[in-house]
Amino acid sequence: MNNYTNSGRIILTIIIAMCFRIVPWPGFLTSINPDWVLLVLIYWAIAVPERIGIFHAWTIGLLIDVLTGRVFGQYALAYTLVIYVCLLLHKRLRQFPLPQQGFFIFFCLLFTQMLLFWLQNIQHSAQLHAYFWLPVVTGTLCWPVIYTALRRVRLSRRTK
Repeated sequence: MNNYTNSGRIILTIIIAMCFRIVPWPGFLTSINPDWVLLVLIYWAIAVPERIGIFHAWTIGLLIDVLTGRVFGQYALAYTLVIYVCLLLHKRLRQFPLPQQGFFIFFCLLFTQMLLFWLQNIQHSAQLHAYFWLPVVTGTLCWPVIYTALRRVRLSRRTK
């Protein structure tokens, strides 16, 4: 029974992150909205790598492609690659303090944005704006809050 509760918490946090991803933010907040889903996936891949894997990242990425109206597979590819690296390095990342984890998160988000821009540029010529990179910065700044909140969710009743 405990496994269902633990999986339910992971699924619930991912659903909440998806809601944050698609909610219509007012004005300038739209351009600084970080990739909440990727941040939550990264946390769970580092914290419980036996529960979140590449298949989960691919599936959730496809859902985000549908939710955001992007070409099918863009977010799936980006999430899969980032979660693969997180799974490779999860033992090291657990040992890092939050500022060092923040550097890792910055590069994961930067890689995701660059990959999405490259894929968008393949489809049609895309112009790069300065605000395109703002979600990378805001996501990095939000990482300590997300880490702390999800850690509390995981440790309440000792989720594996």
